[in-house]
Order: sequence, then structure tokens, then C-alpha cells
Amino acid sequence: MDLSALILADSRFPGGGHVHSGGMEEVVARRLVTSVRDLPGFLSGRLRTAGFLAAVFAAASAHTAVAGGSWSLLDGELDARTPSLAQREASRAQGRGAARAGRISWPSPVLDALLAETPRPHHPVILGALVGVAGGSPYDAAMAVAYLSVSGPASAVVRLLGLDPFAVNAVVARLDLRSVAEEAAAVAGDDPASLPSPGSPALDLFAEAHARHHQEEVRLFAS
Repeated sequence: MDLSALILADSRFPGGGHVHSGGMEEVVARRLVTSVRDLPGFLSGRLRTAGFLAAVFAAASAHTAVAGGSWSLLDGELDARTPSLAQREASRAQGRGAARAGRISWPSPVLDALLAETPRPHHPVILGALVGVAGGSPYDAAMAVAYLSVSGPASAVVRLLGLDPFAVNAVVARLDLRSVAEEAAAVAGDDPASLPSPGSPALDLFAEAHARHHQEEVRLFAS
């Protein structure tokens, strides 16, 4: 795995991902996750839906960074596949943070062109572009984003429920990230309009509910 992808997948990368729980805070509030036993189902489901979608577009973005293409089209296609306004806003907020930190680490005219065309890109789009300009592959970009899709909620549940971090990390380690990244990388060069569009309606509803509750009471995470 390319070093850039490892850096971007690191929780210490200053992209602002630590303030997002990937739906975990709302799930915990509804008592749908109360212990480590509940995590495999939630995390594997998130990986194969929202995680796979993000991995697909990160891989496509890494490909576009090298081969060229329309950033606004790629970003727009991901927008169309994200029906929840709260999810779209969370993705763009994380994208803004990743872009700010990433441009300092890997300055490139490719990134300048992306941000000129799409000033507030979705997180998978900017992260994939950063991996691409740093020399990483679409697979590397897909793996980094797939990992982030489950490591964020896993980290959040430790803070929310005080679960054993060793046990939580073991659940993450057993997830099939490799096949998700391979499937995403296999379609990296396809027309953005034909890229896969897995749905996660429950996560969309949880995101909208969390956004409403966040306006009414103090929440630990922004999403």
C-alpha cells in the first residue's frame, strides 16, 4: 500500500475526520449497538454499502488524477448517489479538511485544477486525487477510504460506549477490506455515470436524524 494512502488513512492526519462518527453516534443513541457483539453486523454492512461507494469514487479519482477527466462530473455523480443532505454535507466537510492538509503535503497542479473546478469536493474524490498525485494506485485509494469508512465508527464507539479498544480493533481487522478495494479498483477507469451505486437507506435516515438532534442538543460528533 502506498505511503500516501497510509498517511491519509491514519487517524492522526489533520483532515478533521475525528469529529465524524459515520452514523455510529445515532446508532448508539438508538441502542442498536450496545456492545462489541453488535459491531460486526454494523461495520460489515457499512463497509459493503457506504464504504464501497466511497472506495469506488476514491479509486476513480486516483485514476483521474493520472489519466485526466472531469472533476465536476466525478464529484457530481457521487453527489447523485448520496441522497441524504446530511451525508453530503459531512462528506464535503471532511473533503475540505483533507484538501487543506493534503495540498500542503502533496502540492500539485492537479489538485489546483480539481479545487478550481470543484471548490468543495466530496471526501473520497479529494482523497483519491491526493493518493493519485502522490503516486499511489486506484487500489491504494480505495483501500484507504474503505478502511476509513469503518475505522471512524469503530473509534467513535470506543468513545461513546467505553468499549474495549482491543476487542473493537479486532472486529475491524477481520473485515474483508481487500475485496472491497479490489472491486472498487476494477472499475476505476469506467465512465463516472456507470459507476456502482450501492444504497444504504438506514445510514441515510440515521444521518438525517443525527443532524436534527445535533441542532437540538449537544452531540459528541458532527455526524
